[in-house]
Parts: sequence; C-alpha cells; structure tokens
Amino acid sequence: MNLSNMHHIAIIGSDYEKSKHFYVDLLGFEVIRENYREEKKDYKIDLRFGESEIELFIVQGCPKRPSYPEAYGLRHLAFHVESVEETAKELNSLGIETEPIRVDAFTNKKMTFFHDPDGLPLEIHE
Repeated sequence: MNLSNMHHIAIIGSDYEKSKHFYVDLLGFEVIRENYREEKKDYKIDLRFGESEIELFIVQGCPKRPSYPEAYGLRHLAFHVESVEETAKELNSLGIETEPIRVDAFTNKKMTFFHDPDGLPLEIHE
C-alpha cells in the first residue's frame, strides 16, 4: 500500500455564508471550485490550504455534532503554525475566540483550540 499523504478532509457545515466566510475570508483558504448539487440539494466548496484540501459541504438538516462527551470518529483538525501566540492574536482580532494556550504534554509544543461556525474543533499547534 502506498498511502503517502492526506488528499482531503471533508467537513459538513450548516450555513453557506457563515461557513464560506469563516474558511475563506477569515482563515484565508483558497476556493478551488464551488458547486451546487441539485440532486443532493447541497453546496460543495473545495478549498486549498497549503498542499492540502478541504471539501466543505453545506447541507441543511444534519444532526448537530456531539461534543462533550466526545463521540467516535473525527476528533478535530490541527494546523501547524510557526507561533501559536501570534496566530491566536490574529484569530482573536478577527472575532474568533481561542481557548487558553497550553503546552502539549507529549510534544512540549504550544497549542490551542478554536471552533468553526458549526462547533467543529480546530487546533493550532507549533
């Protein structure tokens, strides 16, 4: 098997405008393509960040994401940054709340979490 790297991550959002604004305008991801799928009654926005992609599906009527206690499946997405402090300040200046910065007990690197408009946990990690 040759699983060399991640091709994409799929996220389901509930609000087209809020989700696109968050990922494109605030986080700065690039829109690769954007389509409305009539047969599924949803939008699919393919986004690029670095060498990776996110498929952002906007679907109405999905169940809310379980949070605490956490459920099986994807726990969170983590993005590497050079400085957690600087990135957290930038996120905060955009109106995005971040949790207090802490040190990962295994890597001894700084990290913190924030959330997308539907509550998906996102991490920044040095």
